[in-house]
Amino acid sequence: MAFLDDWVSAFYTLSYPVETPANPDSFPDSAYYTTGVKDVCIIITCMAVMAVLRDILRLGVFEPFARWKLTRDLELNRTKLSANANGKANGNGNGNGHANGAISKKEKRLIQRSVIRFAEQGWSAVYYPIQWCFGLYVNYYLPNSILQPTSLWTNYPHTPLAGPLKFYYLTQSAFYTHQMLILNAEAPRKDHYQMMAHHVITVFLMGLSYFFNFTRVGSLIMFLMDLCDIFLPIAKMCRYMNLSSLVCDTLFASFLVSWFFTRHVLFMVVIVSTYVDLPRVVGLEWAPEKGRFLSREYWYARDLAMTLADLFLLQIIQLIWFGTICRVAWRVISGGEASDDRSDEEADLDDDKKDQ
Repeated sequence: MAFLDDWVSAFYTLSYPVETPANPDSFPDSAYYTTGVKDVCIIITCMAVMAVLRDILRLGVFEPFARWKLTRDLELNRTKLSANANGKANGNGNGNGHANGAISKKEKRLIQRSVIRFAEQGWSAVYYPIQWCFGLYVNYYLPNSILQPTSLWTNYPHTPLAGPLKFYYLTQSAFYTHQMLILNAEAPRKDHYQMMAHHVITVFLMGLSYFFNFTRVGSLIMFLMDLCDIFLPIAKMCRYMNLSSLVCDTLFASFLVSWFFTRHVLFMVVIVSTYVDLPRVVGLEWAPEKGRFLSREYWYARDLAMTLADLFLLQIIQLIWFGTICRVAWRVISGGEASDDRSDEEADLDDDKKDQ
């Protein structure tokens, strides 16, 4: 029974507690933990909680709000058009063959499409700001500095882990694994395979850094990546609600600048430091009993090939997305409006054919 209780408790508490180190360089008042396979249990729990919270927010908050707002806006626009045409709002035809209170099938379909996409972005708009703030807290108390990237490797191996850092890692792993599962449940996107590859690489690198004790560089990368993801879902939600183009374009510009700075400047600093500083500062030694998982043979045959290759592949995917972002930005500058180039245009064309 003790064995069973130990595994059951792993689903709602952090596993592998140890004594706090004598002179930790971060989180001196926190509980400390090592890593192990039971950590997967808390990841499963976090995924289940995220799934429930996502559906509660989507079905109970975002969809009802979006449907109410878009329907209300449609009715207000009809009233204004009718008043402009007749000199007063008299409740007669609106010029499209429909009474002011009747909504056509095409209008219902357009509203429903925006409602679904608005609600899909709602979970990201809630998750990323909260998790980014948590990441800010974790990295603030770690001796990390992107301006001095050697700090990412100093005092390796970075074990045991402080409770906040371990929980940050496990919740991030749960989120990206959860995103992989729900990717096919959302409205189709043109970059489905790039998005899936991004999530797979991210989860792989997080697991690799977690169990090989490179959690400081991993926590910094996750913190950098999450910043721009705060602006994009909020910008999309504003656009689906037909808010002011100034609001949407300002949010999109914030997303564009933060994306370039964090994912193509600071992230490259980390990649270069991984190649240059990691073997020099950490040293090449294979001693799992000490928590050290580097050796000259493994560095060139496995770590260099797997880690750097995945980091560069992640950068390539992000460069492809950045090209799409720049095309949208150019469209806005040229007098158009920001639109999601990843939307499923084929579904839109099918709807138009039905209307015709």
